[in-house]
Amino acid sequence: MALFNWKLHGDGKTIKAGEAIAPDERLSWPRTCGIGLQHIVAMFGATFLVPIITGFPPATTLFFSAISTMLFLLITRNRVPSYLGSSFAFLAPVIAASSGGSFGVATFGILCTGVLLALVGLLVMKVGTGWVNKLMPPVVTGVIVALIGFNLAPEALKNFIVSPVTACVTFGAIVLLQALSKGMLGRLSILLGVLIGYVCAVIRQEVDFASIGSADWVGLPSFTAPIPEWGILPMFLPVVLVLIAENIGHVKSVATMTGKNLDGSIGHALFSDGLGTALSGLGGGSGTTTYAENIGVMAATRVYSTAAYWVAGLGALVLSLCPKFGAAVASVPAGVLGGVCILLYGMIGMLGVRIWVENHVDFSKPLNIITTAVPMVLAIANLSISFGASVETNVNIQNLLFTSHGVVDGVTGLPVAAPADAITLGAIAVGSLVALLLYHLVYALQKLRGIDTGD
Repeated sequence: MALFNWKLHGDGKTIKAGEAIAPDERLSWPRTCGIGLQHIVAMFGATFLVPIITGFPPATTLFFSAISTMLFLLITRNRVPSYLGSSFAFLAPVIAASSGGSFGVATFGILCTGVLLALVGLLVMKVGTGWVNKLMPPVVTGVIVALIGFNLAPEALKNFIVSPVTACVTFGAIVLLQALSKGMLGRLSILLGVLIGYVCAVIRQEVDFASIGSADWVGLPSFTAPIPEWGILPMFLPVVLVLIAENIGHVKSVATMTGKNLDGSIGHALFSDGLGTALSGLGGGSGTTTYAENIGVMAATRVYSTAAYWVAGLGALVLSLCPKFGAAVASVPAGVLGGVCILLYGMIGMLGVRIWVENHVDFSKPLNIITTAVPMVLAIANLSISFGASVETNVNIQNLLFTSHGVVDGVTGLPVAAPADAITLGAIAVGSLVALLLYHLVYALQKLRGIDTGD
């Protein structure tokens, strides 16, 4: 019972200047519920964009997002306030894995990613985070985050050209809201921009309301069992590196805001997120991660109470049990997605740049410029490589070229399908591996030569 025994802060009604509500404290329950509803609104836009973009059922994603959030709070014993929403790091591999129309294959990748992240969490609990920092210094973490965003550029264009007018209205609304709004309105600019774009799409008769009308008001979300396909794992596993960076960054941010040392909770946070992602993969939801949007709510309100996050988790669970609500979200047309994704994917890419800036990465050093330049070009060019135990093709292997469109015959220029037993490394996997290998190889060589690496 002590786990849910939050101390009432003062009279439960006011926060004095300079004070904050600690994770183990709360305001009165009506006020706590109000803060919890703010967290739902803050996470809503980004969490729902992922299933809308990938075609996953929105209600299923929200269901597992709620379950994952409550699991996170339980496992971290209410020490780390966090909402686990949809991770944008999964967009590229999920889109690639489900291109054939099989969401089960994509959910298998999400499941395996979650299991690996949970294992990393257990390892961190045992030995600490020092090895993570050595494996992935800021220059490497930044490039992996950046290439995920920029690699998705073709997907944004694909939706944009479906309805350029609606896309421009959506994009323009988000830009104006971000430029002219302050506080919570600015933080909700993506959600509000999508709503404005949706209205535009309705006026232009681009929205199909049939599925909304036929959906029930109350019911369980649809679940999809994972379909094992080991060849898609190289596309997903680099996402673990991003999730590690996001979770550690979240815990560090909360520690800074609350003035508490939460390093002991990093392993639990990684394990919790891994478990939540694995559960989502088992049932057909999107992979999860800690949310910067909710950090913004905490920074604005100075309320870090985990009680508010329980309210958010329970509220999201209730919403996920309304199929009509999920159908309405799923009806967002391609033009709206095109407008929001042009900005969104760019923002994901720029998060990597932000990591470099905040950690003062010196790009005058050859180590850093080599580590970032090569993977970024490979990711933007969308290079993928397929290899396997056998190559069942009439084309001589020496004539095969790896291009942005996959594997082609260097003589005829025609695509060559990878054999069933082949493993394909997508652009994100290739870029991530190249970043890790280049950094540690060049670092070792420069140390051997006595050259200043600038680390």
